[in-house]
Amino acid sequence: QVQLVESGGGLVQAGGSLRLSCAPSGHTFSDYAMGWFRQAPGKEREFVAAISWSGGNTYYVDSVKGRFTISRDNAKNTVYLQMNSLKPEDTAVYYCAARGSGEYGLGYAQADFASWGQGTQVTVSS
Repeated sequence: QVQLVESGGGLVQAGGSLRLSCAPSGHTFSDYAMGWFRQAPGKEREFVAAISWSGGNTYYVDSVKGRFTISRDNAKNTVYLQMNSLKPEDTAVYYCAARGSGEYGLGYAQADFASWGQGTQVTVSS
């Protein structure tokens, strides 16, 4: 498993932006397809976005399409989630996740991912 560390969460007003970052510890980042999930209070953890190992393929849940962008910089060993036009319903703990080594394609389900970060809180006020 890969140890992942997220950062960049916080409190923002509706319509604002935040950028989340995720970096693995002690592993070659470019070997892993990555994803972001979120969990709102009282709700199940849900898929948000995924990116292939090269960054060439991405996928988003419908509710964030056009507002969120997942990207990666393998030279900096970091994956990002740029969140624009934030809404109160985006409030959740956001988790970074990595697929297994050698699994280069997109993952969509929690079971597709082998490693998880500790989460970072995003709160959007109305």
